[in-house]
Amino acid sequence: MVTKFYTPGIYQRSESIGWLLRRLKQSIVGAADVRLAEHGLTHAQWGPMLTLRLCGTSSVAHLVRELDTDAGAMTRMLDRLEAKGLCQRERSAEDRRVVLVSLTDEGLRISAEVTAVLSDVFNAHLDGFSKDEWRLLIKLLQRMLANGEALQAAPPTH
Repeated sequence: MVTKFYTPGIYQRSESIGWLLRRLKQSIVGAADVRLAEHGLTHAQWGPMLTLRLCGTSSVAHLVRELDTDAGAMTRMLDRLEAKGLCQRERSAEDRRVVLVSLTDEGLRISAEVTAVLSDVFNAHLDGFSKDEWRLLIKLLQRMLANGEALQAAPPTH
């Protein structure tokens, strides 16, 4: 049985999970952009770099799915990263339609530095949290995500 915390009607933005998550994301991205600028990057550019760092060489299609963006925007992002010497693209030997992307040595170096920057940004947003509160927050967000994934997998009910 689903517990109903929200009902149709007026409620405070300060109690809206969607509004709070959106504002939190804006705050994190804004702080990350300030710090990443010191490394010549934006938060948007960091997304593909982090994915490549964690997953290794990936197809453009994989990056598009992973970062929930469109192919045109990803191509422009990769153009900028490639111009900075941080990634490289090449056609797959098995399927010429597939473009593979990997970090260059410079991209690997920068991505290692930047992970510490982003840790600082997250830690600043968690200021005043105890370790137990941090772990609880992670568990609650993971549970919400699992609930959302279950909704997407379930057939629609009307």
